[in-house]
Amino acid sequence: MEKGLKYSVSTRVDNTNTAVALGSGSLDVFATPAMVALMENAALEAVAKSLPEGSTTVGTLVNVAHTRATGMGDIVTAEAVLEEVDGRRLIFSVTASDSKGQIGKGMHERFIVDCERFLSKL
Repeated sequence: MEKGLKYSVSTRVDNTNTAVALGSGSLDVFATPAMVALMENAALEAVAKSLPEGSTTVGTLVNVAHTRATGMGDIVTAEAVLEEVDGRRLIFSVTASDSKGQIGKGMHERFIVDCERFLSKL
């Protein structure tokens, strides 16, 4: 696994990902939980093709700031860049932007796991 792997993913703000819809606020703006999920998805996809067969990554820590609201209909793009590899532990820098610029940034930690072994522990 090499540092520098990155991936971007986008979504349109609609009735399914607002603060009202997700219960995290009372306004029809892009929800913080939706931004975090988009960032996590970007990190997941950034390394997916580099993982051994039968493995995936699971999120264990998110530390982000949601610094600006995004209204209905706008497109939000999250990008994750792999900054550190420490065995199975992966650290990503994550950002999110809309048509007006950056709306959030931070770091995200994921661990590489064997899918079958991970699920057998539940």
